Amino acid sequence: MDHFNSIIGQSPALESLIRSAKMVSATDVTVLLKGETGTGKEVLAKAIQKESNRANKPFITINCGALPESLVESELFGHRKGAFTGATGNKLGIFQAADGGTLFLDEINSLPLAIQAKLLRFLETGECLAVGDTKPYFVDVRIIAATNNDLLQQIERGDFRRDLYFRLNVVPLDIPPLSQRTDDIEKLIRHFLNHFSETHGITAPKFSKQALKTLKGYSWPGNIRELRNLCERLSILLAGRTIEPENLPHEFKASTPIFNEPSNADFTLPATGIKLEDLELDLIHQALSRTNGNRSKSARLLGISRDTLLYRIQKHGLATH
Repeated sequence: MDHFNSIIGQSPALESLIRSAKMVSATDVTVLLKGETGTGKEVLAKAIQKESNRANKPFITINCGALPESLVESELFGHRKGAFTGATGNKLGIFQAADGGTLFLDEINSLPLAIQAKLLRFLETGECLAVGDTKPYFVDVRIIAATNNDLLQQIERGDFRRDLYFRLNVVPLDIPPLSQRTDDIEKLIRHFLNHFSETHGITAPKFSKQALKTLKGYSWPGNIRELRNLCERLSILLAGRTIEPENLPHEFKASTPIFNEPSNADFTLPATGIKLEDLELDLIHQALSRTNGNRSKSARLLGISRDTLLYRIQKHGLATH
């Protein structure tokens, strides 16, 4: 079973990410997931764990930003009886509960500096120390960390340890925001509408072409989580109906579509129109010819990534070398 099927979409940026994640899942390497809030970091972490050799071992998720600072150390590493007021008995930590498995540390950027030092010690030696104890214990835990902040900026401010960053950043995986995955929006909508139709026992609504165009032009600050919430709301309020732009919340109608024609466009659309597919095919041919078939150089000439170029080469059925 391919557990990465839980990640919906086929955009070039997403397919490139999944290829890297599949390679990572076959190892025990530490992974750092980077991406905006709501992009699906936990979903990707679960897929990596399910495809790993630790799939049948514990998988524990901790939101570092949600733990009270006074309790972080005790929650993660455990404590001994009498270590502090209220410690009426020994307590095992999350690292011990995850022994043999995987620990997903979400919002790693929120960890206090003192705890960062203990996490670094674990990553270097496998050693943990419970609060109030003098003898360390050792566990075998794979770490997948995630952040929605720029850790390099936090390092410059003194809020994050540089040495810990390099320990976590062995394999960084950058999750693209939904605004860079507009080709996936329709697939995600179908997935969510079907899900909520089954969950709530209602007839799924449909989005008109104009409503879909509006959604594709929205900036999606909340990313996939925002799209999911919108689909659930409309599934309930407009069950079985066709959703038009006027049915969308105000922020969608007020937003400026990201595909609006720029005022300083280098290319002006002829009044007679063009055949976009033919133009794209011709430009790809020109770029490949000019670079003697070098795809990386061709992608730079076209202003797109190499993965996007490969996707479009395959879409047009061009022979690859």
